[in-house]
Amino acid sequence: MIQLTRLNNQPLMVNSELIKFVEKAPDTVLTLITGEKIIVLEPCDVVLQKIIAFRQSVLAGARLNISDPSSVSQAAALSPKIEAEERS
Repeated sequence: MIQLTRLNNQPLMVNSELIKFVEKAPDTVLTLITGEKIIVLEPCDVVLQKIIAFRQSVLAGARLNISDPSSVSQAAALSPKIEAEERS
């Protein structure tokens, strides 16, 4: 989720995975995959920077979990179960 600001200065949390388009017209308009449109105060480049930063933090968190030996061993233990379920 990224935090943006509505035109009335109220903060808004948006699931960045749902953003289909970010347009400048003249305000910044987010179009979600649902078709809903949200107008925010932040310029397009700031919205893009927030999306990139959020995704980088998610990937960094995933890398941290992989580097944890207990996480790797737990994932390895689950792997045969998951593969068996996918085949059936």
